[in-house]
Amino acid sequence: MMLRNRRRHRQRTRRPLLHMVPNLFTILSLCAGLTGLRYGLDGRFDLAVALIIAAAVLDGLDGRAARLLNIQSKLGAELDSLADFFNFGVAPAVLVYYWALQPMRGLGWAVALVFAVCCALRLARFNIESEDPQRPRWTQHFFTGVPAPAAAGLALSPMISWFALGHPISQSWGLNALVLVVVAVLMVSRVPTFSAKRLRLEPDQIVPTLAIAGLVMAFLVTEPWLTLSLMALLYVISIPIGVAVAARMRREEAAAAAQIAAQSQPATEPPAASFGADQAQKERVVPFEPRQGRS
Repeated sequence: MMLRNRRRHRQRTRRPLLHMVPNLFTILSLCAGLTGLRYGLDGRFDLAVALIIAAAVLDGLDGRAARLLNIQSKLGAELDSLADFFNFGVAPAVLVYYWALQPMRGLGWAVALVFAVCCALRLARFNIESEDPQRPRWTQHFFTGVPAPAAAGLALSPMISWFALGHPISQSWGLNALVLVVVAVLMVSRVPTFSAKRLRLEPDQIVPTLAIAGLVMAFLVTEPWLTLSLMALLYVISIPIGVAVAARMRREEAAAAAQIAAQSQPATEPPAASFGADQAQKERVVPFEPRQGRS
């Protein structure tokens, strides 16, 4: 009897192989990040950056697959956070250190450590806030701070621009240290940045969007480093725009909440003058009339 119950329990707990797809994307992303770091240590920084970008694409695919299949597991969430920390925190910091920050010696390594630590803090805060059911509605359209994949792209943007233009200032230790510190601060800040998770398109916007996506892909194939540099510049421009849009949505949400609170208040009491007159009417003394005797 016990053996039969165990078999039934195992059959109930078995999951389809399709449920492994998001975790497989995460593992592929981690393998891409590890291989990118290996190529960076060998001095092949172009392949290293390309693999970090591939890891970012795979990271987006695992989240999209989990939402489409409606699969959420604690194992997948923890695995995704660990992969993100390595791919977008550790690997970019080490690559930038070996590419430009080695002349700073200990100070350069300290800057790389600051970036990696801030990435870990940003991921930990994201995991905590994502479990909060009472988040404001406007936060569903924005990240709090720069997300880890975008931060990795911004940290590697001087290297990418050097691949595109070959200007020696892109490899200067001062510029790369400044970029790493600024991006690290943006990761742990409360600055709202756009999120594409809840982006919805109207039917008449689908064809133009596909045309723009095809144009971007064409430029990525023909001029990958220049296109990635322009994409990083556009993302930086979008940060102040996101702050302004988020502030407007916050004000609208606060005004709507205040209006709902005002409508839910009980009706006001009658004016004091009317209340006093009614009370005086009730307390008016009726003159005494003697009762007449029975005849």
